[in-house]
Amino acid sequence: MPSEPLSGIRVLDLTRVLAGPFCTMLLADLGAEVVKIERPGGDDARQFGPFLPSGESAYFAGINRGKKSVILDLKDEADRETFRKLVVKADVVVENYRPGTMEAFGLGTEQLRAINPRLVYASVSGFGRTGPYRRRPAYDIIVQALGGLMSITGHDKDEPARVGSSISDILAGMYTALSIVASLSRRGRTGDGADIDLAMLDCTVAVLENAISRYAITGQVPRPLGTRHPSITPFQAFRAADGSLVIAAGNDALWQKLCEVLGTPELVKDPLLATNALRTIHQHHMEQAVQAALAKQSVEVWLANLLEAGIPAAPIQDIAQVLDDPQLEARSMWHTLIDRDGVTLMTPGSPLVLDGKKPDLENTWPRLGENQDDVLREWLGQS
Repeated sequence: MPSEPLSGIRVLDLTRVLAGPFCTMLLADLGAEVVKIERPGGDDARQFGPFLPSGESAYFAGINRGKKSVILDLKDEADRETFRKLVVKADVVVENYRPGTMEAFGLGTEQLRAINPRLVYASVSGFGRTGPYRRRPAYDIIVQALGGLMSITGHDKDEPARVGSSISDILAGMYTALSIVASLSRRGRTGDGADIDLAMLDCTVAVLENAISRYAITGQVPRPLGTRHPSITPFQAFRAADGSLVIAAGNDALWQKLCEVLGTPELVKDPLLATNALRTIHQHHMEQAVQAALAKQSVEVWLANLLEAGIPAAPIQDIAQVLDDPQLEARSMWHTLIDRDGVTLMTPGSPLVLDGKKPDLENTWPRLGENQDDVLREWLGQS
């Protein structure tokens, strides 16, 4: 893929499970050559279901497309020396060990950048290299809990909910990829490599939106609001006669249009609902009135009327419906992977559109160690 933005960039990927592999998948999607360095036995995610008929993990396949796999045991000195030789030829190293582990191997950022000063070295871990939690183990649910995200998700403060995807892992992967691309851009100007220290907890807190500012200003601890927005009203799910839909009337003009569509002109004149601030204060009163009107027709009817009036609204689609959505099809958001036996696996594609086109995504993923000989020959000249 010589025309892709990261064509010619070589990445050594020491990561496992999700945050790091998601980062390096993004780099591979953009044209980087990503060599996944796996310990004997491979990435833990190779054992996560669901599984294809061949026994390959669909979980692993979906976040490791376009990579190569090499087996190295970093507890073995000979394999560590091979890794050092690969580092000399690399542009980027990404690892997600607990802080201190790579240094114990003699492969920390200082040791590796000493042999390759242009190297961009990226660490992504649960809590980063500093602070009292730095040696703690971390999974997505741990970080969602510690980072406050679970405390504002769901319907009840006494029954907190995890966000339905492993969002803390994914955010860390995205921020790490962004940091790597930024560091490569700077290296192009200065010739210097970089040392990147990313923490899942930091990345999760960074996207808490206005929860932090609300607490800072009001002193009130934000709590779960279900589908509601804390400061825009109405901005939530409602029940129609046969199901649910969401409506986001984000300003006073949209509120007036909504009242017209609902056939409730009296709500426009209601002094308790005259402005967004008042509707937010009197949210329960607003919800009861809107809910009573919506209960008279089906989701399909209301969506047609709302969208015709220019009011943002949508059905609450399940995953099967998402896969059948014509907008996502038009945006080429589905990517088919193909197992060696010809069995296909539908996965999300890339949301990136550069110069009017999507990246050319690979349709396969690496089997454990299958690229060992090719990588050692092409990178190191070993026969």
